[in-house]
Amino acid sequence: MISDAPVLQQTSEPAESAAAPSRLSRYARPLLGVLLPLILALGWEFIVWSGWSNGRLVPPPSRVFATIADLARSGELLRHIGATVWRVGLGFGFGVIAGTLLGAVSGYWSLARRLLDPTVQALRAIPSLAWVPLFILWLGIFETSKIALIAVGVFFPIYLGVMGAILSVDRKIVEVGRTFRLSGVAMIRRILLPAVLPAYVVSLRVGLGLGWMFVVAAELIGASEGLGYLLLDGQQLGKPAQILAAIVIFAILGKFTDWLIEVAAAPFMRWQDAFSRARGA
Repeated sequence: MISDAPVLQQTSEPAESAAAPSRLSRYARPLLGVLLPLILALGWEFIVWSGWSNGRLVPPPSRVFATIADLARSGELLRHIGATVWRVGLGFGFGVIAGTLLGAVSGYWSLARRLLDPTVQALRAIPSLAWVPLFILWLGIFETSKIALIAVGVFFPIYLGVMGAILSVDRKIVEVGRTFRLSGVAMIRRILLPAVLPAYVVSLRVGLGLGWMFVVAAELIGASEGLGYLLLDGQQLGKPAQILAAIVIFAILGKFTDWLIEVAAAPFMRWQDAFSRARGA
């Protein structure tokens, strides 16, 4: 027992030293994503500061962040962000529910796919702004029409992702489940759900991105608050710094919510032996 103690101590020291760099790389890896925008922002700031551009139509980052700070001090920024996030959240929720249900039905049941899919594909080709006058006529200019427009944008990638994922499930895996006499519920829980989940997470991320894009069109429907309204107000009053400030906030919120989906899905995807995990990405 005494002779084993130094050996245990020696083996634990390299493990601890190896854990420190891995923790450091885990925290340093997300910072790489900030590197490119930071370089571009500093480069444009230097160009305007050196007099190579007057920065009138494309203000430098210092002026944009000063505009954001002014909006934050006045309380307008929080009000606009809250209104937009509320609309995107509700529209995303309704779009996910509808897209998941119809996509699952179309993917699992061939008759439903033949009935539903041609109509859904035709509706998917309609531009987002084409829905605006119709929703105003049906639902008015209040929140219902805005949320409905966002839900339409979210619906299509979710529907396609779920249906395509179910159709692409390997038939041999399903046959294995039938060989083990799995019930319908067990087949869905143990075979179909794990097979569909990676594509479903991707479709959620795409749908959320479209939700942030559609909210701008939605907030053109008589909105008096929201980041889309802030964009329109900056354009009408000739304030490019305000327009860029709204765009920057859209980018930050979009990336943050996309990261939330990644974090929420990570515990359910630990079984994956994917290329990115093998490379430590």
